[in-house]
Amino acid sequence: MSQSLSHSLKLHRCPRPFDPAISAEVVAEFAHLSPEFQALLGGTAGSSPYLNTLIRSEQAWLEGALLNPEAARDAEFQTCRAAPPDQVKSILRAGKRRIALLCALCDLSGHWPLEEVTGTLTRFGELAVDVALKAEIALLIKRNKLPGMGEEDIATAAGMSVFAMGKMGAYELNYSSDIDLICLFDETRFARDDFLDARQAMVRATRNMSAALNDRTAEGYVFRTDLRLRPDPSVTPVALAMAAAEHYYESLGRTWERAAYIKARACAGDIAAGEAFLKTLTPFVWRRHLDFAAIEDAHNMRLRIRENKGTGGPITVLGHDMKLGRGGIREIEFFTQTRQLIAGGRDPSLRVRGTVEGLEALAAAGWITSEVAETLAGHYRAHREIEHRIQMVHDAQTHRMPTSQEGLSRVACLMDVEAESFVSGLRDRLSEVHRLTEDFFAPGSSAKPAEPLPEALDQSVIARWPSYPALRSDRGARVFERLKPELLSRLARTANPKEALLALDGFLAGMPAGVQLFSLFEANPQLIDLLVDIVGTSPALANHLSRNASVFDAVLDGGFFAEWPGRDWLIADLEQALDGEGDYERQLDLTRRWHREWHFRTGVHHLRGLIGAETAGQQYADLADAVITALLPKVAAQFASKHGPMPGRGCVILGMGSLGAGQLSATSDLDLIMIYDPLEEDSSDGKRPLAVRPYYARLTQAMVTALSAPMSQGRLYEVDMRLRPSGNQGPVATSWQSFTQYQEHDAWVWEHLALTRARVVAGEETLARDLETFRCAFLAKPRSRQEVLSEVIEMRRRLAAAKAPEGVWDAKTGPGRMLDIELIAQAGTLLAGRSTRAVAEGLSAGVASGWLSDAQAQGLRRSYALYWSVQGATRLIAGKGSDGAVRGEGGAAFLLRSTGFDDLSLLQQALEDAYAEAAAIIEAALGPVSQNPDAQEPESHSNDDQDDTPLS
Repeated sequence: MSQSLSHSLKLHRCPRPFDPAISAEVVAEFAHLSPEFQALLGGTAGSSPYLNTLIRSEQAWLEGALLNPEAARDAEFQTCRAAPPDQVKSILRAGKRRIALLCALCDLSGHWPLEEVTGTLTRFGELAVDVALKAEIALLIKRNKLPGMGEEDIATAAGMSVFAMGKMGAYELNYSSDIDLICLFDETRFARDDFLDARQAMVRATRNMSAALNDRTAEGYVFRTDLRLRPDPSVTPVALAMAAAEHYYESLGRTWERAAYIKARACAGDIAAGEAFLKTLTPFVWRRHLDFAAIEDAHNMRLRIRENKGTGGPITVLGHDMKLGRGGIREIEFFTQTRQLIAGGRDPSLRVRGTVEGLEALAAAGWITSEVAETLAGHYRAHREIEHRIQMVHDAQTHRMPTSQEGLSRVACLMDVEAESFVSGLRDRLSEVHRLTEDFFAPGSSAKPAEPLPEALDQSVIARWPSYPALRSDRGARVFERLKPELLSRLARTANPKEALLALDGFLAGMPAGVQLFSLFEANPQLIDLLVDIVGTSPALANHLSRNASVFDAVLDGGFFAEWPGRDWLIADLEQALDGEGDYERQLDLTRRWHREWHFRTGVHHLRGLIGAETAGQQYADLADAVITALLPKVAAQFASKHGPMPGRGCVILGMGSLGAGQLSATSDLDLIMIYDPLEEDSSDGKRPLAVRPYYARLTQAMVTALSAPMSQGRLYEVDMRLRPSGNQGPVATSWQSFTQYQEHDAWVWEHLALTRARVVAGEETLARDLETFRCAFLAKPRSRQEVLSEVIEMRRRLAAAKAPEGVWDAKTGPGRMLDIELIAQAGTLLAGRSTRAVAEGLSAGVASGWLSDAQAQGLRRSYALYWSVQGATRLIAGKGSDGAVRGEGGAAFLLRSTGFDDLSLLQQALEDAYAEAAAIIEAALGPVSQNPDAQEPESHSNDDQDDTPLS
């Protein structure tokens, strides 16, 4: 007995009887039960005519169910699951009566929380659909109406998947809910010639399944079913092929259908096929960018519902629609789902089905405050409990509060509250929900009028905006018109409004479309200041943004202005993202999007003075490392699918030049060498095997293509492989043995200089360690100062002949400039027998070797630091054309801020002085050797047709 009591229904609350006479009758019939059970049954029956009927008709079953509600529920589920095909309708109806009664009593008593009540109703719903569907499929197979299907296919419903939509998908069915279903079948299960017969049979099965649940008989009904959420329901059959549905959503799907699929779940039939179909819809439901345009779509849906259902009036209690009225359930659901649609494409943690789960996820991700989430979740649960009690009275599919005092009193009795306090509390909750949700959808209703536009803004420039592609659509123009006053007002407050307006004009002119970005700015006005800052400072970055506006999404991520996470974290983050994408081309596009956002982040941090040029250079190098490290396994796997895995130990990618030294600018190319170790293997082992040398040569080409090919999401980097052994005349991939032999016996001194900056970026770990060990040991060997410095002199001559400085702001090329100092640092490293890569360390090595003095090294370090700050700033704001850096006031101000100068003329003079001083130091250091420059490079190493030396 004690065990039975431990599982029995527990009363945490109890309804009061509206009709004491009916209550007394029920109590008398159950006089042998405990007083608590008598009170529960009497209060329930005395307030709900529907539940009174069920209590009396199910009396024999009910007494046992009260002693163990969970066991009674599970037994009923098992009975329904085992129903013979010819008794399905009757057994399901009996099951529905008992589950409805059990859920009501467990709800009214507080024995089950809301989620357990709705979950039980939902689980019975999906069970009923599955049993009814498979009974129909079994009948069709028995009658040979499903070509090629046998009894073994009944378990998967011959490829038919039923999707639970709306509340059923989220396990949130209300007490008297209908069920929203979409029925799709896997057409690949049938031969092409059998498709029409199969479709006809699936349509028949769907209709019969729906009727088996829908139809009212003397035993009642199971569930009202609604099949109208399928694609284009006015012209399509009730069951569609999955391929046809996928094509519809890809080409014609609307925002409300995306929102509907947030909760969608394969609930019956072929679950595996259903889940696979939902996965194909991921790009449709969850957009890659932050989709703030969904706000307007959702708001328009709300307005249409209010107009069509007449629920747009003031908040009342009597007759108020708890689902669609102001402050009701749908307001909370729209608020939650719209925010999920906005950000769920970027943040998978938001892709949850339940409303309360969604609110919690949004709060955890920082999209709403925890206070808002808790308040709305609490009101959502309270609204749902009231909705249940409204429906319990007569088992009616209604969400409206009663309009009569009697009806209100019945609901209040089921709630065990006084009618007056019930009305007051409900009105307060409705008002608070409306207040918290309305401003999200219609912020403009309380917006302040824009400030008057100053005359400084050229109206002729503004007048041409409607002709731009981004503003040609009605919707784009409409959103921009709402945005324009705020945008122009902020432009007018810049230091030079005329220049800022022209920069914005160029940005707008380059945009191919505008709805998404304009909606983003409308919902997040703080981004307008960032846009104005960028277009007024960096024409190059603004031009890039006009074609890649989705990078603004990253600004709204919580970590955009956080500390740099570091190389290892970036690698892990990109690898995780790539592992979640199976298609190779989509992996390449994903990498480009990922790279673009992080690259933009570093640029913005630099532009706004959060980091300096040196830190920015390190971050750009970390980013390149992450891209190469994460992409190499994906490229290798794609290549191996055709030609087999890498023979031998595999390969490594060696970063040279600035990448090797860990300092890149915003526009740097990548200098790479691929080195492989085949061990004793001669060829690969795959479907189309290749000999070792062509295998790695073509793998290298595939890697270069992955990095540099223009795709729908742009390109990652330009790649230069001229620093490999024998330059352009050598193979694109070099074997480990050939590389070491070449360096020891055939390489020129300039190649040894280049080796000082080499660094393994990615690849097989043991080969990477061996390569670094060899590099350190090889560089440690003693060298002839005369030979090394003669080669430096020759390299300087070739640099000067190949490319002249573009002007005073070109800090890279020319005597005494960046490349010149880098060459001296590499020579210092080589002469000292060290393996350091950084310029400052190389100059210190030159001092240690006795070649440079402390004063010379300090002078070159000081000059190089100034050059790098100029180079980092000019490449960010003007791309590779450095002259453009000082044409606008914004660019000039950033250049001064980056270098620590107050006046452009002073900075220019400092650069000219530094060029002269550094050139003089270098000439002095090379002086004893420069009289006999006899070190010549053979013809096979000529690079006369190139704009720059490979050492750059």
